[in-house]
Amino acid sequence: MAEKMKFCRDVNENPCNMCMPMGGIIALKGIAGSMVILHGSQGCSTYMRRHIAEHFNEPIDVGSSSLNEKGTIYGGEKNLEQALDNVRKVYQPQMIGILTTCLAETIGEDVDRFAGEYQRKNGLEDFPLVTAPTPGYGLSHDEGYWFTARRILTCLTKPADGHNKVNIIVPNISPADIREIKRILELTGIEYTLFPDISDALDRPFERPYTKVTGKGTLVDEIKAMSGAVATLQMGVTVEDAFSPGQYLQDTFGVPLYNVPLPIGLTNMDRFMTALQEITGKSVPDSLLQERGRLLDGMIDSHKYNFQGRGIIFGDPELVYALTTACLENGVHPVVAATGSRSERLAKLLNLSLPDGSEPLQILTETDFDRIRQWSEEGGANVAIGHSGGRYLEEQAGIPLIRIGFPILDRVGGQRILSVGYGGTMQFLDRVTNTLLEHKHKSYRKKMYEQFYCAAN
Repeated sequence: MAEKMKFCRDVNENPCNMCMPMGGIIALKGIAGSMVILHGSQGCSTYMRRHIAEHFNEPIDVGSSSLNEKGTIYGGEKNLEQALDNVRKVYQPQMIGILTTCLAETIGEDVDRFAGEYQRKNGLEDFPLVTAPTPGYGLSHDEGYWFTARRILTCLTKPADGHNKVNIIVPNISPADIREIKRILELTGIEYTLFPDISDALDRPFERPYTKVTGKGTLVDEIKAMSGAVATLQMGVTVEDAFSPGQYLQDTFGVPLYNVPLPIGLTNMDRFMTALQEITGKSVPDSLLQERGRLLDGMIDSHKYNFQGRGIIFGDPELVYALTTACLENGVHPVVAATGSRSERLAKLLNLSLPDGSEPLQILTETDFDRIRQWSEEGGANVAIGHSGGRYLEEQAGIPLIRIGFPILDRVGGQRILSVGYGGTMQFLDRVTNTLLEHKHKSYRKKMYEQFYCAAN
């Protein structure tokens, strides 16, 4: 049976998040040869495809059981069976993930039973079908991502012989960030399984002929063997245990869990490298020490500008925590840290990160952009850091926006934004510093005129 979660949310206007199945689709797209079916109305899959495709600039195929009035009243088992038949025929996937939407959850569809009976009826007992309850009215896309990732492990991972690989579990970050993490791991000579891996699946090279389902991503056989790893390193300090894939591996198979922040910022990246050293005993390569030194040099170069920064940071909790701590260590004071997710751990971790005697930081969870804007204006914010939903801060309050995270729908290249590692942190820091300088140079003459000339006359 699928793990049942308590789903309830306050009503928000212009929320700082999207619905659960959006994140679930992204997690499933990180599995090689996988295909996704949304059990619900046709409009849900269309909405999801549009948003994900616009962010990643890739074709996104998502199947649908296309529930209509009849299926809503009498049940959607036949619709789901037809959807599974069609997806298997057209895409020939190696795995299928079934996510439920608001409609299917509201009428109480027993998708686990449907999936089991479908496998028995068609002789597909060994074919991986992963089910996850992800009603849109439940939690955010971030929780949908983590919960679906955990369900993938719950459905696929089996007891395995011990091996030398390290499980690396990543949050919903850009393909460029995942490629950088893989580069760092390869420099250290560590054997690993990275999960879920969207780095090539959602940022594919141009190829002919085009294939509907890519073989790129974490292999199903690799997932099955994650139970035999020496350890799991999960970038998920804000993730509750019930949603944590790494916690599942530890509780079920005894795989030691190392939870570290997303490696954005000097301290967070150092924690990532320290955890790798503890797990494997391998030292940090000289090339990475050189990158660390260049980051320190860049921090020295920009600190004299960054002290003027008063930031709004919003998005997925794991990204918000990493960006907020990176800003703190570079002199940019965050006045608001916000997420549309529930994330009880985020506030506790951020409060621990604040230096003694610092200005207060307003931490908002399950929030919307109306509240973010109100607190931002009260705190005198002059830079916003987050996804393109924050363009309203730019339009309504004149606060420049640095785009990072998911989704970025009003610019091209969201899948290529690099922010992790020592080098990625330096690129992020340059974006922040240059935005502050641009904002200052655009407005300081007007402010001086208003302050001195108008006041004198």
